[in-house]
Amino acid sequence: MDALRAECAAPSNLTRRSPLSLSDFLRTITPGRKDLRNLSEDEAFGAFDCILSGAESEITVASFFVALRAKGLTVDELKGFARCARSRATLPCESMPGLVCICSPNDGTQDSPPLDVAAGMIAAAAGARVLISSDRCVPPLRGLTAASVLEHLGASMTWDAAEAEDWVQTTRFAAIAVTGMLPAFLGLRRVREDITMRTPLSTVEKLICPESAAVLIGAQNGPVLGMAVEVMQGLGHTRALAIQGIEGGVVPSLRKRTRGIELNGEFLVSLVVEPEDFGLAWDTDPELPLFSFAPPGRGPGDNPALVKAAGEIVNLVLSGENGPARNASILAAALTLKAAGRCMTLAEGIDSAIEALDSGAARETLERVREQSA
Repeated sequence: MDALRAECAAPSNLTRRSPLSLSDFLRTITPGRKDLRNLSEDEAFGAFDCILSGAESEITVASFFVALRAKGLTVDELKGFARCARSRATLPCESMPGLVCICSPNDGTQDSPPLDVAAGMIAAAAGARVLISSDRCVPPLRGLTAASVLEHLGASMTWDAAEAEDWVQTTRFAAIAVTGMLPAFLGLRRVREDITMRTPLSTVEKLICPESAAVLIGAQNGPVLGMAVEVMQGLGHTRALAIQGIEGGVVPSLRKRTRGIELNGEFLVSLVVEPEDFGLAWDTDPELPLFSFAPPGRGPGDNPALVKAAGEIVNLVLSGENGPARNASILAAALTLKAAGRCMTLAEGIDSAIEALDSGAARETLERVREQSA
């Protein structure tokens, strides 16, 4: 183990490829070993680089993720994974002022519509520059995502970083495929399908965004909320907001309070979203129609009827229809504006979001995105 530490000790290892194999790193984190320990940030960079290289067997990659889950993921490990992914990715909008990235779970939702497109377009209409990272039918959930919604709306997600940057410049909104920025993630889909549970890949893919951007990131329930913000801070971001929204996304619940943590410069500040405080509470959260369970190897994102239903819910929100989806989208848009520094308080963000919807500006954003992506 001393040799492994020495090999990964130099700071320059965060940008150069590791000569070690994934098996070397796996031995360090395998449960039951007396010398079990966490990986350093440098070691995590090297391990993830082995995974993204495509040279490791699927069995070794799966074993690494299972061992890591059993051990428990650390902030340093997640930072190392994210730095490695960013070093291999083609990132759009680097150094673009006023950019905010919306990072929801890429494996999507199964019970609620993904409203990040509605929230993003509302925030764009209110003055933010918005980039959504997404993908389609990502294991293990294969749920509904922003990509699903855009498909129904007659807009599109792009796989090209230069095109995404052009769209943000022109319309203030774009969605880009994570596998477009980092194609190596496509090669890991079968491993994710076979493991059948979330791995660190589910978190890392949400962290593939420009260091200069503000970030609104969804977090699952539990202690990962604080970890998400610490990782963003460690990656060099000065503005970020992690929120434990519906199904681990960025959309707050309308039935109860939603917890979050905001990174503002050097400070971490707890945030609580109380829909009732803003007259946006509802008896139920936005829901999808019920369908029979998907067959093995399929999920909600593979169901054309659910894709259509999710897209139509967002279409109605942008058309001004009242209801829980509208209220939830307004709250998420306000969080986006707050993360971007476009408002001081959540109440100000809500006012701006409502104005963008009621004036028709959010709907106009959709029309511009349709024209741009045609």
